Amino acid sequence: MALLNRKVDYAILVLWYLHQKPDGGSAREIAERFSLSRAFVANILKELCHKGFVTSHRGAQGGYVLQRPADAINLADFIEAMDDSFRLANCNQLAPDDGCALFAACPVKGPIGVIHARVRDVLRNVTLAELFRPALPPETGPGELVSLPIRAAFAAALPS
Repeated sequence: MALLNRKVDYAILVLWYLHQKPDGGSAREIAERFSLSRAFVANILKELCHKGFVTSHRGAQGGYVLQRPADAINLADFIEAMDDSFRLANCNQLAPDDGCALFAACPVKGPIGVIHARVRDVLRNVTLAELFRPALPPETGPGELVSLPIRAAFAAALPS
């Protein structure tokens, strides 16, 4: 199970592309850049427009631009906007819909809910702008590729 489903993952790529091009870009350009289906990218852009992340402009100079700056969008809110099923377990919703017979008596439902809340808190403290920053130079070593703000957010979420 991946935390980011394919649609969310590709939507982040689309926003990264638009972040790099403040004048905007087209579905065709984005599809070519990532070797994706133009129809798939167009569907993602349509949803990003509908959810308020990008704005579209028609015409010869038309295309898509970010509606909000990447540093104003946190990862938790973005994932939840694009993927209604974002949760650590099905029991981490008000009314579980998976038909789990153990929901009422489950001894780990509460702790799983706490872990889910911690993951959300970490993701709430990571902006898309942080994801869009270039990676640190290779000489920093494999353990040092995470930027300091993200590392601090993860450290803050760990139990003391």
